[in-house]
Amino acid sequence: MFSGKTYWLIGASEGLGRALAGLMAEEGARMILSARNAARLKELASSLPGARALPMDVTDDGSVAAAVLALGPIDGVIYCAGAYEPMAAQDLNAAAALLVSEVNFTGALRALAPVVPVMAARGEGHIVLIGSLAGFRGLPGAIGYGASKAALMHLAENLYMDLSGSGVKVQQVNPGFIKTRLTDKNAFDMPYIITPEEAARRTLNAMKRRRFATSYPWQMAAFFRLGALMPIRWFRRLMGA
Repeated sequence: MFSGKTYWLIGASEGLGRALAGLMAEEGARMILSARNAARLKELASSLPGARALPMDVTDDGSVAAAVLALGPIDGVIYCAGAYEPMAAQDLNAAAALLVSEVNFTGALRALAPVVPVMAARGEGHIVLIGSLAGFRGLPGAIGYGASKAALMHLAENLYMDLSGSGVKVQQVNPGFIKTRLTDKNAFDMPYIITPEEAARRTLNAMKRRRFATSYPWQMAAFFRLGALMPIRWFRRLMGA
């Protein structure tokens, strides 16, 4: 499925993105790797056959435009860039919340805008957006993160609606807790937390299917999907908020 195809993976320097790049290269994909950390990207690209580092800051219009000019033809794009800062309403910080939103959602618009119309006109392509279980319902201490992931997931649905039948495959993947430098910021217990390698394996499996949305692990996914259907006051009690 991926052999001989070129994928642009945005958010490749750490965590899920880094592990996913390795698995896709093993499947024969040519990887174009983007993130802000140029040194980490070059280190990763040098370890993968046919991979290329393309440093980019998704929060900067000029940086994205320059990367797109150097991109070349691609068969697929995976938006895996992510930022997170634990933040409750009582400690709301506009600058921090806006930065999280820029990375998690607005950056996706910057990166996708130049490539999605090309895929649509060509009648083929693959778009994968990495959401989060946190996007299904408002959570305590998740201002900035939860809303931006919900927006990204909604964007995936918009793309799916517009591109269905066009030959462009659109998918949304929603992980739970992944052991990364971002979740290390949490001071609470994180049920069913998995490694980036396990998350990458599950994400790759989802990409091989026809299903639009995949959420994992199933225990957490079921909790959040059901929670999204119940009155918010009940969900708040379940969360112990």
